[in-house]
Amino acid sequence: MWPESRQKCPKHFLPLLNGKSLFQINYETLREKFKPEEIFVSTTEQQVALAKAVATDIPESNYFVEPEMRNQGPATGFVAANLYKKFPDEPFMLVQVDVLREPREKFFEMMDEVDKLIKEKGRVVTAGMKPSFAVMGVDYLIVDPATHRMSQWLGRGEKEVIEKYLATGEALIHTNHYAWTPRAMLECFKKRKPEWYEPLMAIVNGGEVVAEYTKMPKGPIEEVMQFELLDGFVVELPFNWIDFGTWESVTKYLGERGMYQPQDVQEVEAKNNFVRKPAGKYVAMIGVEDLVVIDTGDALLVTKRDQSGKVGQVVDKLKADGRAELL
Repeated sequence: MWPESRQKCPKHFLPLLNGKSLFQINYETLREKFKPEEIFVSTTEQQVALAKAVATDIPESNYFVEPEMRNQGPATGFVAANLYKKFPDEPFMLVQVDVLREPREKFFEMMDEVDKLIKEKGRVVTAGMKPSFAVMGVDYLIVDPATHRMSQWLGRGEKEVIEKYLATGEALIHTNHYAWTPRAMLECFKKRKPEWYEPLMAIVNGGEVVAEYTKMPKGPIEEVMQFELLDGFVVELPFNWIDFGTWESVTKYLGERGMYQPQDVQEVEAKNNFVRKPAGKYVAMIGVEDLVVIDTGDALLVTKRDQSGKVGQVVDKLKADGRAELL
């Protein structure tokens, strides 16, 4: 989502949808079901002020601030460790805020189903989505829909096996939504990743957070969960899971809902273009179509809509060139 998405303001804090960010929309959704004191925010030093500016009624103690980025494994363990101090045996769910879930009523129904599963079975639960077409670069789960049991985890590199299961309709795209109790999650870390478990328990027992957190090696949570889920459960999403991974996905979402209404943008023999720019700047587009134009003042992106996924190459070049001010 560059050039708007930067390290200090990633995409889930951008006002993408009628002036609201994905973080704000997800928080407002959760507030329909939960009180502020029942919602916890796990974030980083760079982003905590952005979160607090939106979720103003969440208690200060409900913010879990990671001392540094060490990937999702240590971050998930950090959540479990902090929740363990408050209610070690109460089920919780990790809700990523960089996607939308519609309709939200179905999301709440799934949460209730997951809560019931954990209380009855005591095992980890996650969620998956049946793809309408082949998507590569994601993990897949082979699941029995009658029992919610996973029989196989397919990593994103297993292209041939994934395509085989996609053809039979047995594969679900893994959409996370990990849920368990803090105690049970830490116990599985003890078994699978003691190098994460020991610093986390030190934090639980009052150890210095920065010193203990930085002891954990970086790694994805899948290093634990792809094995634990063989004895866990997977529910299929009963709602639309909308991932805004590129500018094309944003333009599609807004266009289908009639939400794209640009100001001071003139098109002459032009169509299907999408423009985001600073207020007060006038843009004229002549004889072009299917373009995305993102102007942030210090950077300008012009791309074909169906090529917007290549923006990562631009970011890689900026990193290689040491252009930290644009990252």
